[in-house]
Amino acid sequence: MEFVAVAMLAVLVSGYLVLAGADIGVGMLLGVLGRDERERRVVIASFAPFFLGNEVWLVAAAGVTAGAFPGLEHELLVGLYPLFVVLLLGWVVRDMGLWLRGRVDVRWWRAGCDVAVVAGSWVLALVWGSLLGTLLVGGGHLEAGLNAGSVAGLPLAGLFAVHGAGFARWRLTGVPASRAGSVPGRYAVSAVALAGVAVAAGSRLPLWEVMASGTALRVTAVMTVVLLPLLVAAQALTWWVFRGRVDAPSYL
Repeated sequence: MEFVAVAMLAVLVSGYLVLAGADIGVGMLLGVLGRDERERRVVIASFAPFFLGNEVWLVAAAGVTAGAFPGLEHELLVGLYPLFVVLLLGWVVRDMGLWLRGRVDVRWWRAGCDVAVVAGSWVLALVWGSLLGTLLVGGGHLEAGLNAGSVAGLPLAGLFAVHGAGFARWRLTGVPASRAGSVPGRYAVSAVALAGVAVAAGSRLPLWEVMASGTALRVTAVMTVVLLPLLVAAQALTWWVFRGRVDAPSYL
């Protein structure tokens, strides 16, 4: 059960970074891919059906952490609370821009929301890069790795942008897709890179030392094994339904 719990956590975190990393990356490049109001709406439509479902993977990872590795979430929050505060702020700003941009049909309102989407996406990418860098450098000693690791992980934000560009090339058509093609990299390659960084960072954590025992571990592991295929199936169904390229604005 111990190995199953670790493997499930690795799959969920990697899945989140690969899937949500695409919409974060597209958000970072929103102003580059879309030069006018309509183009920006089309760019947002490329990931609009997916971004809420992508976040479920992070929620599931948090649940596995709380159930199978009690105390680890506390250590992470206490040791890295400045990064988590900024992460939460960026998350709120990005999602606020996405949900509110269509509420008022005024140019300056939509422009402000687009700025919020870009700024929030950059904050998310930079903070996730810093968090991963901190874990890679500090491992179980979070305070020691916070400064050096946070700075060392900042270049990982570029990986999110490359990942988003690869996703945009697959989803968009016409001029926006051509602009995405000017960014080097491929979606599959950046997906493997993000998953690899996640696994490497997780391997630096003292997971075996904080692992639960007995019923708590068994229940968490079994429930995750049962629910993960359902999560994958729901995600696959969403991708199948919205598999076509986007050439028109959506509700956002």
